[in-house]
Amino acid sequence: MTQTIWTLSIICFGLFVLTLIFQMAKKKQKDKDFTTLQLRIKTWWAMFIVFCFATLFNPMIAVIAIMILCFFALKEYFSMLKTRKSDRRIFLWAYIMIPIQFYWIAIGWYGMFIVFIPVYVFLFLPLPRIIGKGTIGFLRSVSITQWGVMLMVFGLSHLAFYQIASPIYGANLVLFLLILTQMNDVIQYVISMYIGKSKVVPTANPYISWEGFTGAVLCTTSLALLLYRYLTPFDLIFGIISGLLISVSGYFGMLTISVLKRDLLIGNDKNVELIKYRYLNRIDSLTYTAPVYFHVIRYFFDFM
Repeated sequence: MTQTIWTLSIICFGLFVLTLIFQMAKKKQKDKDFTTLQLRIKTWWAMFIVFCFATLFNPMIAVIAIMILCFFALKEYFSMLKTRKSDRRIFLWAYIMIPIQFYWIAIGWYGMFIVFIPVYVFLFLPLPRIIGKGTIGFLRSVSITQWGVMLMVFGLSHLAFYQIASPIYGANLVLFLLILTQMNDVIQYVISMYIGKSKVVPTANPYISWEGFTGAVLCTTSLALLLYRYLTPFDLIFGIISGLLISVSGYFGMLTISVLKRDLLIGNDKNVELIKYRYLNRIDSLTYTAPVYFHVIRYFFDFM
């Protein structure tokens, strides 16, 4: 417990310093768009508070908090879609899947947790869209709903299972994952903003560049080398692998969600502006890093 309190205190201090630096940069460089960074920092503080309660008091707090996060992330995803009245029933069923998925997490049933959405939801989610709703638009309704459930519920729900799967190391592994993922996003964004010239998908996200990707991989891996001995049970080799894995998967998560949002919001400039201030811009990378890192750890280590 003493080590945990020290770790949380150091992270709190680090967040305070980063917030101070951000405020100073925002005042000095008024021509730069710091919206994304501002939202990331707010997200860090929110995650830190939830993590403190979950670590020091009850891990179920984190499970409930992540379940609520999944709900709002899925809700925002659906808000980007051009929907019809016939889609409402399948959306309702998608929301109902969230507490069921988190019930498997709460009771620690890994087998059902890992197959419930990819198998059972995939097979039976189309039923409410089929019954009495005809065939027009069926494939579009079902496919976009399943995409949303996979990313916003299945992907993010892995964050809640770390501590259930490994009560000893799980909390610190989540903290390690969150720190590296969020720092990777910020470093990529800052480098792309100042020196990024080779844009990856300029039509979807002008801030994603190959220079940002390279710089983020190097910086995130270096940060992993500094933190792995304090927050994980891993050795040096897997500490390096962790940094590389989280950085690369986080980058693909950000890239995928950016392209997805752009595709869904073509011709809707009003929603393009609104979505900048919502959850999806803050947790896009986690939809990839949380499941990828979880399963790599589970494959190589038996404590998960």
